[in-house]
Amino acid sequence: MLLPRRRFLGSSLFVLGGALADALTTPLWKWRHPVFVEAGKSDAAESGVQFLDVAQQAGLTIPNVWGGIEHKRSIIETKGSGVAFFDFDNDGWIDIYLTNGNRLDAHWDPDKAPTSHLYKNNRDGTFADVTEKSGLARTGWQTGVCIGDYDNDGWDDLFCCFWGHNILFHNNGNGTFADVTKKVGLYQEQLRWGAGCTFLDYDRDGHLDLFVCNYIKLQPDQIPSPTDTSYCQWKGIPIMCGPRGMPADTNILYHNNGDGSFTDVSEKAGILKPGPRYSITAVSYDFDNDGWPDIYIAVDSEPSILFKNNHNGTFTDIGVMAGCAYNDDGHEQAGMGVAVADYDCDGWFDIFKTNFADDTCNLYHNNGDGTFSDVSFAAGVGVNNRYVAWGCGFIDYDNDGWADIVQINGHVYPEVDKYNFGETFKNPRLVYKNLGNGHFQDVSAELGPGISERFSSRGAAFGDYANNGAMDVLVLNLNDIPSLLRNEGGNRQNWIKLKLIGTKCNRTAIGARARVITGKHIQMDEVHSGTSVMSQSDLRLHFGIGKTENVDLIEVKWPTTQKIEKFAQVKANQILTIREGAGIVGSYKPRP
Repeated sequence: MLLPRRRFLGSSLFVLGGALADALTTPLWKWRHPVFVEAGKSDAAESGVQFLDVAQQAGLTIPNVWGGIEHKRSIIETKGSGVAFFDFDNDGWIDIYLTNGNRLDAHWDPDKAPTSHLYKNNRDGTFADVTEKSGLARTGWQTGVCIGDYDNDGWDDLFCCFWGHNILFHNNGNGTFADVTKKVGLYQEQLRWGAGCTFLDYDRDGHLDLFVCNYIKLQPDQIPSPTDTSYCQWKGIPIMCGPRGMPADTNILYHNNGDGSFTDVSEKAGILKPGPRYSITAVSYDFDNDGWPDIYIAVDSEPSILFKNNHNGTFTDIGVMAGCAYNDDGHEQAGMGVAVADYDCDGWFDIFKTNFADDTCNLYHNNGDGTFSDVSFAAGVGVNNRYVAWGCGFIDYDNDGWADIVQINGHVYPEVDKYNFGETFKNPRLVYKNLGNGHFQDVSAELGPGISERFSSRGAAFGDYANNGAMDVLVLNLNDIPSLLRNEGGNRQNWIKLKLIGTKCNRTAIGARARVITGKHIQMDEVHSGTSVMSQSDLRLHFGIGKTENVDLIEVKWPTTQKIEKFAQVKANQILTIREGAGIVGSYKPRP
C-alpha cells in the first residue's frame, strides 16, 4: 500500500520520541492553537442548553421493528436504518419520515405489519401520522433515505433503499406519493442491499442525479435457520457473521436524463473502479473548492472512498492519497456515518466519520491542498472508543457560530450485556462542543436526559422542527420508539436560517453554497442530500451567529451557473427564503 508522506513519517519516527515525532508530523495549521484543552473550560453548562426527548408528547409513539430482540442470527438484523427531516408539503415546517424493518420468518396480519411512517408537522410541537393517506406505507427491510426534487416540479421526492428493491416515491404535491421506480428506470430485478443514498447534480446540468450505496450481496436463502449451529465469534462470543467473509457489492450512479428518467452510468463514470466495498453512507460536497460536487462514502471494514469529480462526467477515487480512506495509523475501519462541515471556518469542508467499538471516530481536517489529516486525537474527539457509532451531525447547538458534533450510538450484539467487556447494547449519545480553536470537548454529561438516555440507535437527522432557531435531533432506536430531542435554550444566542430554491440549478438547490459573514468570522455550508447514517437532515442551512444582531453579508453561490448573489446587513433570528435570480422572496420570524 502506498502511504502518504505524513503517514510514512508517523510510522517511522516513533524512535525519535513522542514530542519530536509529533512536531515533525503535525500539520502547520494545528500549531495555531494549544495542543491540549484544559478540562472544565467549556461553557456548555453556562449556555443552559438541554436536550429533552419529547417523542411521545409529539405523537411519535409507533415502535421500530428490526430483527430479533435478544439475539441476531443474520447481519441484516443488526444494520438498522435511517430517518428524515423534510418539508413534504412546502408549508415551511419540516416533517418526519421514519423507516422501518421486519423480523425474520415473520408472517404478519395485514393490519399489524410494521411499515414506514410519515408524520406531518402540526406547527405546535406535535406531529400527525399521515402515512395511510400518503401511500408511503411499505413493509420490508428499508435502510436508507434521501430527499431531492428529481423532476424540478417544486416538490421534494423521496428515494428509499431496501434490502430487496429500492423505491423512488414521486411527491404529487397533494400529500400523496407515487411509486415511479420502474417508470423512471431505477428498478433492478436482482435483489440487492441498498444502504445510503444521495442526490447530487454531478454534471451541473440542473437535474439531480442519484448515487446509491450497496452493502453486501445477501440472498434470503443465505440467512441461517433458527436451528443452525454455525456462528462467528467476537471477543469469544458466538455471534452472527459479517461483513468480513461475505461478498461486498458495488455502488451505482444514475444520471438524470432531464426527461424524468435515469440511466445507470456507474461504469462509464468510474464508480466501479474501486471494486466491491461494504458501502453504507454517501454524501456529496465540493471538497476541493473547484465548483464541482465530489462524493465521500463511509465504508465498513474496508477503505472509505472519496470520489473526486473530474468535470467530464467521471470520478476518480482519491481517498487513499487524500488521507481520508484509513485512520492516521493506516488502518481500515468500520465506517458507518458521515458528517461534513467547515468546523474551523478556514474555507474548506472537513469530514467526521463514525466507526465500530474499540476504535475512534475520525475527524479529517481538510488541508486545502487536496489532502486531509486525521486529527481525531489532537482535536479531542478521540476520547471515546467504547461505542458502536452510527448517526452523526455537525450542528451549532448553542448558536455560538461554531459547528459542534453530535454522535449517535448503539451496539449490534445484544449478547454483549451478558459479559463484562465494558460495553452495553444500549448506549448514550455523545456531544462534542467546538471550542472555536480547532478543538472539541466532550460535554455530553452537561446536555440533559436526551443525550444521556440509552438506546441501541442507528439513523439520525438534524433540523429545527419548531422553527425557533434551535437545532433539534431525530433518532431511530432499534426495536423502540424514536427519540425526538428538543433543543431547549439553544436559541438564546442569535441565528440565521436559509431556505434556497433553485431556478437554473436544480429546484432543491443541492450543491448551492452559502457563506455567512459576521465581522471577521466566515461560516459556510452547502445544501446536501443524504448524511449522518442512511438519513436525511433538514435541507435548510442553519448558522449560529452568537450575540451579533445583524449578519454583515450573506453570499449564495448557485451550482449550475456558479453565480454569486449577495445580501448585506440582514437582521438575525429569521428564516429567509432565497430564490435563484430573484433574491430574498420570503422571511419568517418566530414569535418571541
